[in-house]
Amino acid sequence: MNTAVMSPAAQVIVAIIPIVGIFIGGIIVFFSLLWHHHEVKQQIKLGTYKRESFNFKMYSLLIGILLTVLGAVLSIFFLVLKGCSPALLGGLVPFSVGISLVVFYALNPDFKTTHEA
Repeated sequence: MNTAVMSPAAQVIVAIIPIVGIFIGGIIVFFSLLWHHHEVKQQIKLGTYKRESFNFKMYSLLIGILLTVLGAVLSIFFLVLKGCSPALLGGLVPFSVGISLVVFYALNPDFKTTHEA
């Protein structure tokens, strides 16, 4: 994007968009955690609370596949857009983390599938 053609007001708006997105995402995460906390408090008061188990192995596989695909798409995008430049790290970092999580899943077949959260 050529910033010399854009007006200063447009540059400010383009710079504010990611900040607003991160802020709104943070608000959503905060209220989601707050709602879950109040839900668990009410379940404890009623005596219906059961501690849920968390499957770390399946979680690592899911996040590994998602990050691998996302990193591959971003790597291809940045490679086509900018060639071999430091921007390519924007795709290679999630790609390598995703591959690491998939390898973790594959190398730990005896990893217990039920853990307490």
